[in-house]
Amino acid sequence: MRTKFWNEQGFAKGRKVMITDTIENLSNYVQIPTEVMEFLKNLDTNVALGRYELSNGNYVNIETYQTKQLSEAKYEAHKNFIDIQMLLSGEERIYITNIAGLTEFQPYNPEKDIVFFSDPIYSDYVTLDGRNFVMIYPHEAHAPQCSMDTKNCEVKKVVAKIKI
Repeated sequence: MRTKFWNEQGFAKGRKVMITDTIENLSNYVQIPTEVMEFLKNLDTNVALGRYELSNGNYVNIETYQTKQLSEAKYEAHKNFIDIQMLLSGEERIYITNIAGLTEFQPYNPEKDIVFFSDPIYSDYVTLDGRNFVMIYPHEAHAPQCSMDTKNCEVKKVVAKIKI
């Protein structure tokens, strides 16, 4: 049974907050549509790369890339989607901060639903390691794909996009 921690809009006491938890606990979050949750819980490392269309404008991207150094990272944010990010292999850090006060580097692109910021990365981070996920809301900028140390590594990543 899914525990109702959230109101019907998926907000905790009227506020959206970044969530990080173990993959086993995905079903605790009622703001994750059932089809997205089931897709994520049933993934394995052999899933093909690409975009998987779900219903109601939701979709999942499976991608691989080399992590990058923090000096190469930029904060980004989205207006129309909540991100759920998790890894199938490798590990990376994602730096997360509120977008309030950040300086736009590239203006919002409505076709890609993304804006980039020029501010230096200074915030707390979440380490993704294949056992956990992070859920990032539109008011939260994030700098993904960051390496754990001075050596970059290849990761296989899942990014679920939940339409809001």
